Amino acid sequence: MSVEIYPPIGDYALLSDCHSGALVSKDGSIDWCTFHRFEARPVFGRILDWAKAGFFRIAPLEDDYESSRRYLPGTNVLETTFRTPTGTLVLTDFFAFRVPEPGEDAHAAHPDHQLIRIARCTDGEVAVKVKLVPRFDYGLTTPRLETLADDLVIVYGGADALVLQSELPFGDAERSATHGNRTLRAGEEAFVVLTYQLPHELSPRRLSRDEVHAKLEETTSTWAAWADRCAYQGPYREQVVRSALVLKALTNGPTGAIVAAATTSLPEEVGGERNWDYRFSWLRDSALTLNALFALGYTDEANAYMAWLRRTTAGRASELQIMYGVGGERLLPEVELDWLEGYRRSRPVRIGNGAAQQFQLDTFGELLDTAWLWRRHGGEIDEIFWDFLSRVGGVVLEKWREPDQGIWEIRGEPQHFVYSKVMAWVALDRLVRLAELDGREADSRWAAEREEIRELIERDGVDEATQSFVQYFGSSSLDASNLMIPIVGFVPHDDPRARVTADRIADELSADGFVYRYITDGVDGLSGEEATFAICSFWLVECLARAGEGERARELYERLLGFCNDVGLLAEEIDPHSGELIGNFPQAFSHLGLIQAAIALDLPEMSMSMMEAGAAAEA
Repeated sequence: MSVEIYPPIGDYALLSDCHSGALVSKDGSIDWCTFHRFEARPVFGRILDWAKAGFFRIAPLEDDYESSRRYLPGTNVLETTFRTPTGTLVLTDFFAFRVPEPGEDAHAAHPDHQLIRIARCTDGEVAVKVKLVPRFDYGLTTPRLETLADDLVIVYGGADALVLQSELPFGDAERSATHGNRTLRAGEEAFVVLTYQLPHELSPRRLSRDEVHAKLEETTSTWAAWADRCAYQGPYREQVVRSALVLKALTNGPTGAIVAAATTSLPEEVGGERNWDYRFSWLRDSALTLNALFALGYTDEANAYMAWLRRTTAGRASELQIMYGVGGERLLPEVELDWLEGYRRSRPVRIGNGAAQQFQLDTFGELLDTAWLWRRHGGEIDEIFWDFLSRVGGVVLEKWREPDQGIWEIRGEPQHFVYSKVMAWVALDRLVRLAELDGREADSRWAAEREEIRELIERDGVDEATQSFVQYFGSSSLDASNLMIPIVGFVPHDDPRARVTADRIADELSADGFVYRYITDGVDGLSGEEATFAICSFWLVECLARAGEGERARELYERLLGFCNDVGLLAEEIDPHSGELIGNFPQAFSHLGLIQAAIALDLPEMSMSMMEAGAAAEA
């Protein structure tokens, strides 16, 4: 299969109902779709294997068209416009979505798990084709299709089933695929409803056109009302609101967990092995997530996320993981799917994530920073939670001298990463401050070893020649995670070492100002290279803005915004030379960085809540 047949990652748009996720290409093809949960088995997955893994396309019959698209304002409802020589077709795609009413069970808000597609001819006439090629279990299962009526098909095989209702008629349905076409004239429309069900519960039910339009209206108004609540009113409101909508779209409604991305195994290097499953929730993201939600006024979502975090991490502090499933699952075994060729032959394709079992010291600091932030916004740290957090502090006291795999989850030898040590300092610092704030008894070792960690970092974590923070003890290499050192308050933003570090990263670890995570010289145990990391570039913007270099920061930020795709989405990485988006998509971390940087540019003189704790770091 030619690699050129795969659309660029940036050609996709995300659909979500806070349960399910789908990626739609500019050509009207759904090439990735999971129902119920983001990490579920996909029913379409040809973004990972064009020949084997299935798709669902609606588009003009002839390929002689130009397409453009947009999200309806303030929503995750996608509208794609196809302009053909004979007329114009508008395709509206969405998962039926509404939020629970007060007192209503969260599951009741999503009873049908329905993906709805409406094709409408706005002028002239357009011959429209629909092709459904379902493939379950990552392309491993070719299901059976049965035509029940001219407008109704059921699909089943294995543990999944679908019901397809369509006003676009089918031709001769094959056992494993179906297709058809119909000419629409100006003012005419046809809808398609795809409903996920369990095979033993198959119960085909048709929707009327009025019901379809009611679902569209309800979905649109629900998303728009949510977007209107965004408290940010600065010059980048459009981009910030879109990023907030991405975060909401990547949220599991019942639990409050936010996944890192909607996909697995989209490569960090096309053709390489750096392909990971990001459909889980990382504790690393928690402080940034909570910070962004509170800053944008989404307190309900912040509290729901914190409730998930508290439930999920409960238990023995020594068993804390870096990531969990959206329901709090701890067992996330990594498996390679050797029957898939991968996006543009980027192999292996992986599901699950072995990094869940790594020792990453920074995780403890991120958890305690999140607890501090939540407390600062009025959250309650009760005795049970305080006991758990104290035990987390005990683990930090026990382990902070050990090397770890670090924030970037290296698969090489553990190192004494500077950022990891800084986050151990953060962990003890936040415990001390929580105890002071609530009048609790603090372990005397917290403050004492906090200072010991500081002394060690300032002695072994700073390059003697340049006075910049290094990647790990004994190294002279740079690491973009060190941009977080002033952001978490270990030093002020105007500290000379922070300034030098930011300048060196901008000069030596960047391409045209866009920041790489680190130099891939074998430290991570993997072959190949990667593109620039979007959130690292946004960290640089934030550091520059808060250090008083507003003009420089704004110029970089606006160039970064230029790499969002046509509907405002970002992947994990950006190729600064080609402009191509690389990695899993869309990436919550990237959109969190966009939000944080916008706020820093808008209010550079104000520290974010997560940094306030470190304002007196040198005191």
